[in-house]
Amino acid sequence: MIFDRLGVLTDEVSQNITEAFDWAERNRMKHVEIRMVDGKNIADFSDKELEQLLFEVEKRDLFVSGIASPLFKCALDPSRPVASGDTFGQIEESVENHFLKLERVIEICKKLKSDKIRIFSFWREENPSLYNADIIEHLKKAAKIAEENGVLLLLENENSCNGGYASEVAHVVRQVDSPSLKVLWDPGNEQYGGRPAFPEGYEEVRGLIGHVHLKDAFVDEKGQSRCVPIGEGSVPFFDQLQALINDGYEGLFTIETHYIPEGGTAKEGTQMTLEGLQKIWGVECEK
Repeated sequence: MIFDRLGVLTDEVSQNITEAFDWAERNRMKHVEIRMVDGKNIADFSDKELEQLLFEVEKRDLFVSGIASPLFKCALDPSRPVASGDTFGQIEESVENHFLKLERVIEICKKLKSDKIRIFSFWREENPSLYNADIIEHLKKAAKIAEENGVLLLLENENSCNGGYASEVAHVVRQVDSPSLKVLWDPGNEQYGGRPAFPEGYEEVRGLIGHVHLKDAFVDEKGQSRCVPIGEGSVPFFDQLQALINDGYEGLFTIETHYIPEGGTAKEGTQMTLEGLQKIWGVECEK
């Protein structure tokens, strides 16, 4: 049910793509999501590199579920103070340049036989609601381009962006009102940002979800947010996953751990998250 639709963000296992793909195959993943390989963002790959990447994917009977791009992780207006976050190897660029990048990422998506691209909602303003009209206008334009090219844009709830939380990405997706823009729901991000992912966050995005990322997180007694393996954080994953199934969600799930054990590796952290997910789902299903 869940595991028949489970994949992994490859650089959450290793920057070495062979190691990442081998781990995915060994753990019976169905798909992979691509963000970075050997320190290089997928948005910067050449056609030849994409061809080799697809060969390695398909020879393991996997498929590319989506391009985890950095699109629209940029400032709406560079003259204003904004938050920032991970750009995964991309330099700060203008909104106009991100629209140029969108065209290339659509090409990359098609070359990898995928139809989904993860996007964001611009670096977070001090008062995001003041700039809602600009955000909607830009993402309507992006959704129109996506629709013309037969791809689906997935807007992730990312704390460093204007759509930082479930209520905000849900509002944007409803306002854009396009079949080519849906929510990429990450309950771990919601919890990391200090808001409850389930049921509160999920209720906001219910019916708008096109893809799901899986990570766990909590806010400690000092107010510090931490990502941890699934089962060690505050996200009630069994209830969340069961609700998705009960509501008829037919999309995919991608592990995005964001956790490296002390003295360990990303692969070990992702293995811990996979095992935590298996334990939660298996134990609960036996009840």
